[in-house]
Parts: sequence; structure tokens; C-alpha cells
Amino acid sequence: MKLYLMTDMEAVAGVLNHDDWCMRNSQFYALGQEFLTLETNAAIEGLFAGGAISVTVADGHGAGGINPKLLDPRAELMRGWPQGFPFGLDSSYAGIGWVGQHAKAGTEYSHITHTQWFNYIDLSINGVSIGEFGQMALCAAELGVPVILGAGEEAFAREVQALTPWAETVSVKRGVTPGKGDELTTDQYRARNLGAVHLSPQRARELIRASAEKAARRLARGDAFGLVDLKPPFEMVGRFRPAKEGEPRTLSRTSHPRSVIALLNTRFDPRPE
Repeated sequence: MKLYLMTDMEAVAGVLNHDDWCMRNSQFYALGQEFLTLETNAAIEGLFAGGAISVTVADGHGAGGINPKLLDPRAELMRGWPQGFPFGLDSSYAGIGWVGQHAKAGTEYSHITHTQWFNYIDLSINGVSIGEFGQMALCAAELGVPVILGAGEEAFAREVQALTPWAETVSVKRGVTPGKGDELTTDQYRARNLGAVHLSPQRARELIRASAEKAARRLARGDAFGLVDLKPPFEMVGRFRPAKEGEPRTLSRTSHPRSVIALLNTRFDPRPE
């Protein structure tokens, strides 16, 4: 089985906030990379134990999240995608999983929550609200690749269960902030969802390894893993926060008659809502 792992940094156990951990100039950025890479290695170990013969790791964190020196040598590392979505995923993969993924913008009780950046209020396709996970899950469905694993914060695990209930999920921390924050500006929202209760990094890795092995074993024996069922034509709607108080919210629509992948690679043109 050839498997694909998408990775992000914000929902890794021990990554405590955005500005101190997740940007290149952050004081704990190197430690955040280490924590993410070790969680990814735990997933890789489990996937190979469950029957994988090849694992491709996609570094999906904007600033770069994987430390190549620490990455399990059995995996291949993918970074840099001139074509955009679906970030190197194709129909040759038997399944796709996530490590370190945060929930979509506007999710209650989540941690460092956003979609692409903190300016999104919501993103939807055909009326289904999605975030970064949903974007790739829909791409995978178009390619015939099932979602098998989602590891990250508790709110993300709920998001996976809602969209792809057949997948294995792992929660390594839980956010503690109620409410959606739709009324906030981009910078206000960036500073909002920073409280969480974390598992220890070691315990998080143990759970990820076990769930990854279970997911791979299920896939290898032919258990049913579905595909997100969304029919064309596709319309995507993005709602965005103002940069400053007093400025309007903006909204953008775009559509494609056949392909979610093509739709996601269409440029948005936000206009006053």
C-alpha cells in the first residue's frame, strides 16, 4: 500500500500558541518542528506496521514544519507544489491521513484555529463548511483516495468524524475557548483561540502510532473506507474578516462545472459582503 500523510504544525501536542511556535522567527519554531516530525514518525511507524510499503509525507505547514534530519528514513518528504491542489496526491495512493491538523475557522473549543490564515470566517463548497482538511479530503475523493486517519486537536477529530466517519482519529489536545469569534478582525481572531489542554508529546505519539497501524490494517484487509460524496457542479464561497475594525467583511464566490481540484485552484476575488 502506498500512503500519503499531510502534515501541519498548529495541532501538535506541545505546540502552545501560534506566534511563539509556528513561524520561522518564532522562539520555539525548531522545537515545534521536532514535535511535529516525531508525531509524523509515529504515524509512519504505525502505517508500516499495518502493511504500508510506501509513505509520502507532505509538509503542509506554511513556514515548513518537518525537520528532514529527524524524519523516518523509510518515508519520502514532499514540499513545494507548483500546481497547488492536490499537493502531489494522485490516484496511485491507497489512502490519505493527517498529522498535526487544526480545525476549520470558526470552530468552538479549538486551538490556533484557522483556514489557510486567520482572515477566513468560513469556507464552503456546495454549502458544506470545510477547512484545510475538507479541501484535501474533497480532492482525495475526486481522485478515488479514501481518508483513513486524522490526528490533531480534539475539534479536528470531530471535524474528521463528521465529514469522513469511517476514518480513524486521534486527539492530542483540546481547546478551551467557547464561541466562534465571527465578529473579530483578523488580528483579533489570530489572538483568540490560544488556550488548550495538551497530552504529553510522548503519549500523543503512542496514540498516533496505534491509530495509524489500525487504519493501515483496516485498509489492507479491505474494510470499507468511503469517499466524500459531493456532486458537481461545484460552487465555493469564502467569507472573510476585515483587517481593521470598521472595515467591511468580504465575500467571494467561484465555481467549476466538474472538478473540485480545479475549483480550489481558482483565484478568489473578495468583495464587500
